[in-house]
Amino acid sequence: MSGTVRVVVADDERMVRTALRVIIDAEPDLEVVGEATTGAEAVAVVCDRLPDVVLMDVRMPEIDGIRATEQILATLAAPPRIVVVTTFENDSYVYDALRAGASGFLLKRAAAEELIQAVRLVARSDSLLFPAKVRELAARHAPEQAAPAWTARLTEREAQVLRLMATGLTNAEIADRMGVGPATVKTHVASVLAKTGTRDRTQAVIAAYESGFVRPR
Repeated sequence: MSGTVRVVVADDERMVRTALRVIIDAEPDLEVVGEATTGAEAVAVVCDRLPDVVLMDVRMPEIDGIRATEQILATLAAPPRIVVVTTFENDSYVYDALRAGASGFLLKRAAAEELIQAVRLVARSDSLLFPAKVRELAARHAPEQAAPAWTARLTEREAQVLRLMATGLTNAEIADRMGVGPATVKTHVASVLAKTGTRDRTQAVIAAYESGFVRPR
């Protein structure tokens, strides 16, 4: 992604919104373009401002961050990346938000540098945000399901790419590991998303865990 990353902050606590705005607006390549205090307001603000990234409190009045995430993804043809912000990393709400379509999660106690890195990472969407924590959540909350049909449709290379995606490697790192060019990896990733019916690599990895194709360790 080139240019300024446009961010909407949704949290019912004014101090949290203010702190996030100050941190984000201090970066030359990031800009807060809107704020929301409830889940319903978050949907309206996002649909109006069309940001690149949304920082979404997982627990808010009216509708929570999970429902707000679902509504945004269902409403916009080109929805933003959504990062849910939470107090407790092992909260089942966090995993539910990832299943609903969030691209990652962030703890409210995270350092400013971690916040900035998270926003930039999901805006690029070429790696998994906090892959170890995603594995922990999957181990704790992923339901046992029969393997879906897509697992048999993956080529050997696509299956390898999906497993490496689940470890949190970037496209460049996967290319280096497989001994191919980054463009080839990008093509494989696109094919994995199409075959799994997912919108980004986080959703593909969640699908991989829930199908048993990748097992949390």
